[in-house]
Amino acid sequence: MRRHRNVKIVATLGPASSSKEMIRALFDAGADVFRLNMSHGSHDDHRERHDTIREIEAETGRPIAILADLQGPKLRVGPFAAGPHDLAVGDHFRFDLSSVPGDATRVSLPHPEIFAALIEGSELLVNDGKIRLTVQKCGPDFADCVVTVAGAISDRKGVNVPDVVLPLAALSDKDRADLEFACELGVDWLALSFVQRAEDVEEAKTLAKGRAAILSKIEKPAAVRAFDEILQASDGIMVARGDLGVELPVHSVPPIQKRLVRLCRSAAKPVIVATQMLESMIDSPMPTRAEVSDVANAIYEGADAVMLSAESAAGSFPVEAVRTMDNVARSVEADPNYRSIIEAARKASLSSVPDAIVTAAREIAETTDIAAICAFSQSGTTISLIARERPRVPILALSPILTVTRRMVLTWGTHCVTTPRMSRFKEAVVIGTRAAREYGFADETRQVVVMAGVPFNVPGTTNILRIAPCDDRLIFATDPE
Repeated sequence: MRRHRNVKIVATLGPASSSKEMIRALFDAGADVFRLNMSHGSHDDHRERHDTIREIEAETGRPIAILADLQGPKLRVGPFAAGPHDLAVGDHFRFDLSSVPGDATRVSLPHPEIFAALIEGSELLVNDGKIRLTVQKCGPDFADCVVTVAGAISDRKGVNVPDVVLPLAALSDKDRADLEFACELGVDWLALSFVQRAEDVEEAKTLAKGRAAILSKIEKPAAVRAFDEILQASDGIMVARGDLGVELPVHSVPPIQKRLVRLCRSAAKPVIVATQMLESMIDSPMPTRAEVSDVANAIYEGADAVMLSAESAAGSFPVEAVRTMDNVARSVEADPNYRSIIEAARKASLSSVPDAIVTAAREIAETTDIAAICAFSQSGTTISLIARERPRVPILALSPILTVTRRMVLTWGTHCVTTPRMSRFKEAVVIGTRAAREYGFADETRQVVVMAGVPFNVPGTTNILRIAPCDDRLIFATDPE
């Protein structure tokens, strides 16, 4: 029988992974989802990569999910007249709206929204937190600060403001243009940067008009504080630990990650753990032991997916990085402790008929000789509910809607299959059992659980569960209709 991997791997495409041969190699090594980073590359670059992925999808007959990651507003200082300047602890330094090039005492910060939000005592972080300043006095067009962590400041370095909610939309003009381009292209997921509040997510959903699912990146303290509302508004979550580790003490990030992953699972929404997972593999064919442990811990926590960024986009060993993640995932999932940890975090949720049916499906699969759960869905909701249960058997996610099967690729435990439309439950049983056999999850001697909703082709109607033999002759003998 097929050896199934539950956690999914997201691989970012870039200069090191743009050819069809390399993208196919990443897919063969275990990549389930490909990320297009809209912070880099042109629309033509992304269109070419998108089209290549779809060619590989057609050749392999397996749905592949594509995630377009929007850049978000970029807050940067202006240029300096005479190059970098060293700031020492205790130095006084001003940020302002003047367009005059900076010097050792001041620099332009062309973002009035920042000054509108600052108060005395606020922190400003420059160059990924390598320089830290505390605001002593501020107004609508300036902030006088004192340096608390020294460093060299130079042209166009990024600025973070961790302790205030900035009056900035998560979508810049570039992001809106990129969002429309990505939706017209046909991507499955949109990752939204700079999320601070649920309203940011709602704006993106309004613009997407259902053409892509919205995945919110949690990378700011404000998003952590408003997480419950953001999760409710989102279709999925990315724990973007890079910026979180800049704007929050680094030691606070691991417990935040664990809490967010559990909340996403409870809400039956996919969650990606991202940033610097195998960072050393940008330049090395082997990861560090700490990186392997980091990937493993995210899997033990129950993350739906783990992500590669520069490792696959610009590194020297993109295929090896994907293969490493695949090996770590398979090793973790073979560990008996993995099941006990995953199942200890399971929470009973029986508030609806679909909740009850997916719980019953999981219990039947775990107490009898069931090879897989075959779930038919119009919207993907039922499949997400099954994945929340983290069953011990594979989930065959079946839908006649290609966009649904592609989006469900990101969800834990799913093997996604696009099916013909059907009108009777018996058709679903036959299609489900044949899929289980075709994709190597069962043979004719095994049984599967089949779940569907009647009437067919209507979202939210999951109401039937059947234990079915995988032998077509037995299906027709017991159910001639």
